[in-house]
Amino acid sequence: MTNNDSLRSLRYTFDLNDSTMIKIFSFASLEVTREQVSQWLKKDEDPNFVSLKGVELASFLNGFIIKNRGKKDDKIPEPETWMTNNLILKKLKIALNFKSDDVKEILASAGFEISDHELSALFRKPDHKHFRKCQDQLLRAFLKGLQLKFRPETEKID
Repeated sequence: MTNNDSLRSLRYTFDLNDSTMIKIFSFASLEVTREQVSQWLKKDEDPNFVSLKGVELASFLNGFIIKNRGKKDDKIPEPETWMTNNLILKKLKIALNFKSDDVKEILASAGFEISDHELSALFRKPDHKHFRKCQDQLLRAFLKGLQLKFRPETEKID
């Protein structure tokens, strides 16, 4: 799953317009233009499509956390330079103030069952012996579940 796919899905799920997205990026101290946002949201085949870098997605997710929960200790977190599905899932869990049961419920609504042990393994550090890599299928199911929760009038995911 690409960074652009994740951004498109979040924009649709939370019904974010360009101005709101620009503001979310700015919460994490990344100034972006409407043109950049538009290019990131285009379909991959579009000639004006621009690939979203990990640091840019990390900034967006950090800004989404700040938008929803406020700054922690009045500090803006440094964005990661490389995003993994595990980090995307973790940042969304934080931004939405979800507990493990909430994540399991979202996944279940999209037809993806997961045990407590499997879920906790996704949030461990990569060097931990019980760490589990979050596969695209799981992240897609989580994003679809979010869409079903926050935009129940549709089952289409973009």
